[in-house]
Amino acid sequence: MALVKSDPKTLALGIEYRGTAFNGWQVQPDHPSVQAALEAALSQFADHPISVICAGRTDTGVHATHQVVSFSSAARRPSAGWIRGVNAILPESVAVRWMREADEKFHARFSARSRTYEYWIWNDPVRSPLFEGSAGWVFRPLDEALMQRGAAALIGEHDFTSFRASECQAKTPVRTISELKIVRRGALVGVRITANAFLQHMVRNIVGALIYVGTGREKPEWIAEVLAAKSRDAAAPTFSPAGLYLTGVGYPEHPHLPQLSSGPFGKVF
Repeated sequence: MALVKSDPKTLALGIEYRGTAFNGWQVQPDHPSVQAALEAALSQFADHPISVICAGRTDTGVHATHQVVSFSSAARRPSAGWIRGVNAILPESVAVRWMREADEKFHARFSARSRTYEYWIWNDPVRSPLFEGSAGWVFRPLDEALMQRGAAALIGEHDFTSFRASECQAKTPVRTISELKIVRRGALVGVRITANAFLQHMVRNIVGALIYVGTGREKPEWIAEVLAAKSRDAAAPTFSPAGLYLTGVGYPEHPHLPQLSSGPFGKVF
């Protein structure tokens, strides 16, 4: 069936992907990226070139259950057509989960008021081949209650210099964390963080610091000391990207858009 075309409209898609197959979200010469795979599939399906804007760029090895993209297209198909048609073209490591029409002012990045990430840790003396690439691994026992006590210091608006990558290009290190929860489900420990925006490697650096607390290497009060130091040298090393997932993007001005997914292991928070 031929595509029906009319005036361009702004569309929003919810994207899920396994990051181990890509060198991050952003298009890079000679390296596979989620953006390149998605734009190629959308362009083929719509029969015209399409470039997308995402809610938040993810690094190499980082996953998403709820990445949001926006783009303009004159191609007309029902929502199910966009989902099934584009998914038939995409590689197995990427899928469109939902599609919505949006008003012309919608911008996947600039319209977002919050982002939510989950980090999952396989906490067991023996590494798990089943969780390789999809969860970080800590072989020493983690005390999630101590981790939660330490995490309390990070709630609110702070200068997160101690938790940003040295190459981070953000204009300001000030961010506001509205939620930081830690849960345990058997051998899996999950960390969920919601903030207005994130600095480069911010979640992985926070998780690394919380692991120091959870294993007893540092006391919960140490997190506040690291935050106050405003120095990357004061914190723990950046933790593996394997267990990091973008799971939600908040668009309060666009309530018809899905705002949060159930995460990689279901609704556990």
